[in-house]
Amino acid sequence: MAENQQAAGNENQNQLQFALQRIYVKDLSFESPNSPLVFQEQWKPQVNLDLNTAHNKLSGNQYEVVLSLTVTAKVGEKVAYIVEIQQAGVFLVAGIEGAQLGQMLGAYCPNILFPYAREAIDATVNRGSFPALMLAPVNFDAIYAQALKRKQEEAAGEAKEEQTH
Repeated sequence: MAENQQAAGNENQNQLQFALQRIYVKDLSFESPNSPLVFQEQWKPQVNLDLNTAHNKLSGNQYEVVLSLTVTAKVGEKVAYIVEIQQAGVFLVAGIEGAQLGQMLGAYCPNILFPYAREAIDATVNRGSFPALMLAPVNFDAIYAQALKRKQEEAAGEAKEEQTH
């Protein structure tokens, strides 16, 4: 009987756990360097989006994941606005290790954070008196896979370089 209880206890410890504990804006900035002159231009902006993700272990099974987005809108050669946000979250991740943990922190968690960042960017742009900006969805799985492939290629290149020296 005691063996069954101990086995059940070990099984619960190895169970996969994932929980979103907190979502917050870590940093947010808005700049409109050519206001008010840019408002006189015909509004046909070129919008550029740069994004990055980062994560760090806080304690035990808690991780902070930070999604950084920079949106630059230009009208002709003039910068209409630049919005930068670091949308972050604290996630509990237990029973997941190795490549699966990397996938979880590098793709799944940023996918959860993105709608919050998109809404904050849209609200900020509106407060700057610019038309709404609804960013298109992002495929974080594909971005994570590309980054993983690039790291593997760099590691293979470094290994070849070491062999030739």
